[in-house]
Amino acid sequence: MQILGWVLKVLLMCSVLGMFSVTSVAQERPLSQAPICFEADRLVLQEFKAKILKDTTEILASWMGKDCCGGDWEGVVCNPATGRVTGLALQRPDRELGMYMIGTLPAALGNLHFLEVMVISGMKHITGPIPESLSNLTRLTQLILEDNSLEGSIPPGLGHLSLLQTLSLGGNRLKGPIPPSLGNLRNLLVINLGKNSVSGPIPPTFISFLSLQSLDFSFNLLSGFIPDALVRSQNLTYIDLSNNQFSGKFPISICGLANLQDLSLSHNQLTGTIPEQIGGLRSLNSLKLSEMDSQIRLPIILGRGIPSLLSIDLSYNNLSLGTVPNWIKDRPLSNVNLAGCKLRGALPKFTRPDSLSSIDLSNNLLTDGISSFFTNMSSLQNIKLSNNQLKFDVSEIRFPDGLASIDLHSNQITGSLSSIINNRTSSFLEALDVSGNHFSGEIPEFTEGLSLKVLNIGSNKITGHIPSSISNLIELEMLDIQRNQIAGTIPTSLGLLSKLQWLDVSVNSLTGKIPTSLLGIRGLRHANFRANRLCGEIPQGRPYSIFPGSAYAHNLCLCGKPLPPCRGKNQANLGQ
Repeated sequence: MQILGWVLKVLLMCSVLGMFSVTSVAQERPLSQAPICFEADRLVLQEFKAKILKDTTEILASWMGKDCCGGDWEGVVCNPATGRVTGLALQRPDRELGMYMIGTLPAALGNLHFLEVMVISGMKHITGPIPESLSNLTRLTQLILEDNSLEGSIPPGLGHLSLLQTLSLGGNRLKGPIPPSLGNLRNLLVINLGKNSVSGPIPPTFISFLSLQSLDFSFNLLSGFIPDALVRSQNLTYIDLSNNQFSGKFPISICGLANLQDLSLSHNQLTGTIPEQIGGLRSLNSLKLSEMDSQIRLPIILGRGIPSLLSIDLSYNNLSLGTVPNWIKDRPLSNVNLAGCKLRGALPKFTRPDSLSSIDLSNNLLTDGISSFFTNMSSLQNIKLSNNQLKFDVSEIRFPDGLASIDLHSNQITGSLSSIINNRTSSFLEALDVSGNHFSGEIPEFTEGLSLKVLNIGSNKITGHIPSSISNLIELEMLDIQRNQIAGTIPTSLGLLSKLQWLDVSVNSLTGKIPTSLLGIRGLRHANFRANRLCGEIPQGRPYSIFPGSAYAHNLCLCGKPLPPCRGKNQANLGQ
């Protein structure tokens, strides 16, 4: 997806910069000669604005007055010589998750006859169908409607947009087959239909794509064989067909794409042997073949070919590798994913550990070798060794400084959490999961500046109390301390974790009340206080009043909705 995003940005930038270059030239003219917005185009934009019932991006708030080409209407680009709208680019910033638009796309958008670029992206709550009228926009080169909630089928009329270079409809709720008419888009460079519910086969007309660079159909319901002549474009650098229902053999035609850099066929039902011709993909950087059919077999050529390979994912294929092959250990890879490959014995020793940024060896039968495993892994950001048989004291390990996530759950690890969480803990660490081990001791104090979003220490032997310094984890979204031996009260400072979405303190020895300060955590979606020694009235407000009674069961004397009402003030105040 990173390459696809890069391609989209480059294409959009080129188109929009082209428009703005015309605009800058026109600005040298006297203001009296600059035409104002063409009235018919302005009315279309006003109709679009009227169909948006709520706009937290505040983009449309700038759409005021009669001149949509004056530069004040955010996202609107015009041809300064004619006053016709040539670009509509409404894109939510990637990090601004709270921004969105609620509404639908009006059919009137098809009347912007001079439009060359349409980007309505990341608005999350724009629903309804893609208007059939968009097939009238014959000047369109970029159509990007990704990451909304658009419904219905893909309009076959989009196949009439002969100048289209980018078609990105990913991340919506589209259904039905892929229209064969899309094969008419001979100038297409990028097509993204990923993350929808599109079904049926890939149309055979797609062999017409002679210039295509990026194809993403991932996370759909597509089925049938992957066409042996999927595309004939030697410009293809990115193919993602993962998470579908494709069957049959590995498409040998893909092996002839000399410029291919990223290939993902994971989570399908392909069978047989991966053809030896795959070694001809000399430009391949990333190969993802996880969770294929149990009979899939790897060719020996994988160990000798593909010199540019940087990322490999062969997880959950019942490969029974036994040990990590030398051709993987000896390469300067950045990502290695061999989860569920029946690896046994010691953890592998990589020849180029400094190149590794992500390792997933989870769900194997690994037992030892941890003491030297992290040596010289200076670039490591993500490590996943969960569901193995590793047995060691965590105090013996020095984790790399730049780790963003550590997943060691379901092993036999002993020691104290303070060996991982202390005043030397990196601010890069965002996720820590050591659940299902034999950790003991107390929960350490949390210093300011930590970036933890996930903290899962459940199912260990941890004692002590929840420190009030938990409030320093201001980015925390998930806190799971279930099934330990933690006593004391729930600190009121926990209510300061405004981003918390998941809270599980069940099966411990907590006493006192559930603090009313927790009502300040508005976004909480899951909470479990079961099987403690809590008492008093449950905080009466959302979301605590709508969690099921089982979330509060088997405590000393909790009362109030959703449990039976408290019997007078005495019971309500018990636990204080």
